[in-house]
Amino acid sequence: MYLIQILLPRSDNQGQPYPRRDFDRLKEELAARFDGVTAYLQAPAEGLWKDRGKTDSDDIVIFEVMTPSMDVSDWRRRQGDLEHLFRQENIVVRYWTITLL
Repeated sequence: MYLIQILLPRSDNQGQPYPRRDFDRLKEELAARFDGVTAYLQAPAEGLWKDRGKTDSDDIVIFEVMTPSMDVSDWRRRQGDLEHLFRQENIVVRYWTITLL
């Protein structure tokens, strides 16, 4: 089994919040495709990173799905679609092999 996480910024690069419908649409799409999704939308996490010696930050939301197989090329395509939708250079999509108890 695989656990896949998508980390998305809550706001664009000018600080304007993305519409809730963008997150809701993604949540519905993932739930339909993977028979379930966990979306951490209400209590955003904070992401920090270094860019040209300066520390930047974003409030982020996290989506998680579990799936028995991992199609990396499909997830790279999804990542590109999300980068376009959210106007970002890079959206973090990561996965782990997990064992369910």
